[in-house]
Amino acid sequence: MYWEKEKETMSRDELYALQLARLQETVRRVYENVPFYRHKMQEAGIEPGDIKELGDLRKLPFTVKQDLRDNYPFGLFAVPLSEVVRLHASSGTTGKPTVVGYTQEDIAMWANLMARALVMAGATRHDVVQNAYGYGLFTGGIGVHYGAERLGATVVPISGGNTARQLMLMQDFGTTILTCTPSYALYLAEEGERTGLDFRQLPLKAGIFGAEPWSERMRAQLEEKLDITALDIYGLSEVLGPGVSMECREKQGMHIFEDHFIAEVIDPDTGENLPYGTQGELVFTSLTKQALPIIRYRTRDITVLDDRPCACGRTFVRMRRVTGRSDDMLIVRGVNVFPSQVESVLLEFGETEPHYLLVVDRKGNLDELEVWVELSEQMFSDQVRQLEGLENRLRGRLASVLGINARVKLVEPRTIPRSEGKAKRVMDRREL
Repeated sequence: MYWEKEKETMSRDELYALQLARLQETVRRVYENVPFYRHKMQEAGIEPGDIKELGDLRKLPFTVKQDLRDNYPFGLFAVPLSEVVRLHASSGTTGKPTVVGYTQEDIAMWANLMARALVMAGATRHDVVQNAYGYGLFTGGIGVHYGAERLGATVVPISGGNTARQLMLMQDFGTTILTCTPSYALYLAEEGERTGLDFRQLPLKAGIFGAEPWSERMRAQLEEKLDITALDIYGLSEVLGPGVSMECREKQGMHIFEDHFIAEVIDPDTGENLPYGTQGELVFTSLTKQALPIIRYRTRDITVLDDRPCACGRTFVRMRRVTGRSDDMLIVRGVNVFPSQVESVLLEFGETEPHYLLVVDRKGNLDELEVWVELSEQMFSDQVRQLEGLENRLRGRLASVLGINARVKLVEPRTIPRSEGKAKRVMDRREL
């Protein structure tokens, strides 16, 4: 199924020509209208006319989150505020948030890309989309909402939380598509099971889950518990919001909507471009945004770009599932540790719940990692000897995957706090 078949299946040569024309126009606009970019380009000795081919993109300087904060609130806008019809902002916990703006054209483009994403999950105008992403300054809820309306589907704008009502409306309204974070989807599944809800009796057919890293093993668990096809979606406010890339039903990575964005992968330490198939930090340049065009934005997300043909027929490059972030990964005794690595081990074992917390502390001069793992109801009732055996096996497997030794603490069912948004996976107690 395609939303815009000609665009989604255009040849790579056609795509490159489109990208170059749009890149040249974007660079010209930011140079003329955004003092920040003009100064950065002048410092680098670059003018808009120097962008003659796509490879020239790497001549342009990077943009980082701090640049948005330094130009708070509207310093990076390329249009007058009178043309901005909506503002969103990050949910940062410290200091000023990062602010993003949208013109009417931006909103229409965003809605169209989200409709494209929904169709990739099999959605049509006959579907009921239960949107449990958060509404408000966060882009997730409203981004999905407008896309579903653009498609012509029926939207249930329930937002996050109020789990009992979520499950009631899912049954009463005949929800067919669920959109939320994967951790909250799992929580819905658990609560449904606890109350005796049989998801196989519901018309629910697909879930579009994003806003936090999740693993293939969590996908398998979600598909089994909810009896759905679980697909990954990617986006971030600074670049657009949800709808930058979306997984097709082949489940071989998320197609980046390259008619609107250019993606690069770089070495996070050196900034050098890396070839397809190599893991690194994801960088995006927008091609069609009016209010807040962004040049070579360092997302800090770690992934791999895959340019091999996809069986779905789409010609857009795919990004593999984000495995972590270059800026919030844990460094424990010199080793990079991502929460997703721990999650994959827990789901591999299948004897615990996929709820966990990484607790890092410093004893003397040595960092110590302890992984709190929540037991399933069945395992909690087992004998102490069996639990000790599980703890030892988990500790051994984690050491193999992480490359460092970590203590394992098995905790009672429902001990680790649940989240209705992004799950909190790390507690860093170190005074660095």
